[in-house]
Formats: sequence, structure tokens, C-alpha cells
Amino acid sequence: MSNHYQILVIGGGNAGLSVASKLLRKRSDLKIGIIDPSEKHYYQPAWTLVGAGIFDINKTVRNEKEVIPKNTTWIKEAVTEFTPKENKVKCLSGNEYTYDYLVVCPGIQLDWNKIEGLKDTLGINNVSSNYSFQHSPYTWEMIENFKGGTAVFTNPTTPIKCGGAPHKIMYLACDYWRKQGILDKCDVHYISGANLIFGVKEYAETLNKVLAKYNIHVHYGANVTAIQGQNKTVEFEIKEMDENLNKKLSSENAGCYGIVENSEMEELKKVTLNFDLCHAVPPQSAPDFIKNSPLRDIENPLGYVEVDKNTLQHTRFPNVFALGDCTNAPCSKTGAAIRKQAPVVVENLLAVMDNKVATAQYDGYSACPIPTQYGKLMLAEFDYSNTPKMTFPFNQAKPNWAMWILKTKILPWLYWNKILKGTA
Repeated sequence: MSNHYQILVIGGGNAGLSVASKLLRKRSDLKIGIIDPSEKHYYQPAWTLVGAGIFDINKTVRNEKEVIPKNTTWIKEAVTEFTPKENKVKCLSGNEYTYDYLVVCPGIQLDWNKIEGLKDTLGINNVSSNYSFQHSPYTWEMIENFKGGTAVFTNPTTPIKCGGAPHKIMYLACDYWRKQGILDKCDVHYISGANLIFGVKEYAETLNKVLAKYNIHVHYGANVTAIQGQNKTVEFEIKEMDENLNKKLSSENAGCYGIVENSEMEELKKVTLNFDLCHAVPPQSAPDFIKNSPLRDIENPLGYVEVDKNTLQHTRFPNVFALGDCTNAPCSKTGAAIRKQAPVVVENLLAVMDNKVATAQYDGYSACPIPTQYGKLMLAEFDYSNTPKMTFPFNQAKPNWAMWILKTKILPWLYWNKILKGTA
């Protein structure tokens, strides 16, 4: 069997299968290979709903062989090395595959070990994460059995897939405890590496009201360093402005504030918080085999693939494209972003194959469905400029029932039946 492919796709997730399907719909005779070692394919956006007790975990998984597009070759291997100057990739088995064109979309890596103790305590000691197929059901078990105390929800300092997931489950948990009549016995903390609850003002205003409604204590700019399940402690570092300097700045001309260096204003404070329940989200980065490759953005410490943010073509290797969570495009890492990126990659790749210029443009569109309680959801849609890009003829910053139905019923069906098949 030949190890050469006209188009080689690295990654058999949402991005890889969508692109392969769309390419074949345009040109059915393309020789496409898809490299992915996974036996299973997951619909991860539903794991928050699993953690909230309203979705069956078994409905979020299918066999990979069932979703691989017909007329492509599934290469069940793990890539270890890229040699783009030779149009070649190497796999863990030692096998090498060559290509005319490469599409890189293996997703993002969960760095569980970057938080000391987290991996060892997942699924026990009232510590869980909806970022794990194995542990999402335990999240619901924790929430359902909680009788009050301190509940901690964490969000890392790195970009993550589905940036809303760390606080979505928190709102649903609080709503459940409210309905059980125990919310006033719950001391809820959100420890976040971000500096605000959401990057788009219109949606952030809604979420700040939700935080207040549930009396959630927020710790922004925090880096979780350890979660000790047996001791029930979470440790994090947070930058705090020096109080004396703060008073001095307040009493002087406000313009001085802008010229004070951060190092003078802030000091790193280490905090230990005891908890009774903890939902943790691990730091995330590009897969190691991308971090260590010539395809990486050398200026990005997380090792993402370097692309033109609009055309999604690699900035140094013109026959290479990338999309999804592995790229350095400054957009939110969501399935909705992939749905808008895939047609751009397909159009531009086919243009390059035809010796034309890649002109299709991705504007940074992303969407984040955020449930604020059971039965109500805010669909946040926005672009690179953090400008709202609302699809529906009503104010999407106001949570409503219709968007809840979209998230819980329509989108899962759309994913399996349309998106992966390249028709949506």
C-alpha cells in the first residue's frame, strides 16, 4: 500500500472529519488520508450537560470507524514528527507518510500534570472535571449529593477548548442547589486565570449579574498550582496590588496609574483554600508532537501551529493548513469556530492546488452557549474584535429557553448528522 497521499489530515476529530468530508463533496476523486490513533470519537460539548445530570454520557461517544468519511483512508497511528520541507510525517510505529498538502488539526492537549495532585484525585475525594469522558458523570454525583460547604470551580491561565465550560457547570450547580434549598449553605468560589468573566462586554454584563445572583466569590488572575484531594485543599497564586501603592495612586493624578510598572504594583500571593467539592479544569497547550515541530509558532510558549489568522494557511509552509484548537489564531477554541474555519480551509486549499491565491477569510467567529440555569441559556457569538455576531433576531445576551433547546437537542443531532458529514 502506498504511503503517499494527495492530502494528509492529522486528526480525526471535528475539524479533521469536517474538512475531509467537505473536500470530497467538492472533488470526489481526492486521495485523502486521515491519521488518528483513537478508537473512539467524542462529542465533548455535551460533557457539561452530563456533569449537570441531564445528558447520557454514552450518547457522546461513537466508534471512530463509524464516523470516518467514506473514500478516505483511516491511518490508525500517532504522529510523532513533522518534516515539512520533505512533505513527510513520521508515526510512533516508525512508519512514514508523505503528502502533497497537509491539514493539521489534532486538537489540544490537556496538561493534567501541570496542577500538582490533580490527576491522582480525579473521580475521588469530591474532585472532578467535565474535561474527561471518564469523570463527567462523577461531577453530577458530587453536585447531587452536596449538602452545603465550600464549592470551588477552577479555570486555568492558558487558553482552553470551550472557554465557557469552567463556569457553565458552576451556574448549573448553583441553580440545582438553589432548587434544593441549600444555596445559602454553599460558599461558592470561582478561581480563574482570566481577568474578567467573559471577553465580550455585552455577554459579560449578563454573567456578572448571574455571579451576583448566586453570590459567587470570584478570584481573577489566579493560577491554580495544586489540588490535594485527601486534604481537600486547592492552592493558587494570585497577583495582588500593593495596598499602600494603591492608596498613593488613588490620591494622585489618575494619569500616573498608567505609567507604573506591574512589577511595582503587584506582588504574587499564595493562597490555600479548603473545599468540600471541586470541579477542576487543567491547563492546555498544543500536543507535544506539534510543540516540538517546525510547524509551531516559536514565539508562543504553548506551541500552537503558526497560521495566517484569516486564511488559516501556514505562514512558512504554503502547502500546509491548520484549523481547530491547535492553531495560534487568536479566537476562542470552540466547535463553532471549527464550523466556520473548515469551509475557509477547504476553499483555500483547493485554490492553492489550482495554483491560485488563497482568498477565503475567517473572521474569528466563535460561539459559546452558556447555560445560566436549567432551562435557560445565553448564546454568545462574536469575532476576532470581540464584537457580538448574533445569528437570531433577538438579544442573545439575555438567556432564554429556545437557546437551551438548541444546546441540549439540536446541536448534538447536527454534529453527528451534518457537521461531521460536511453538510453544515
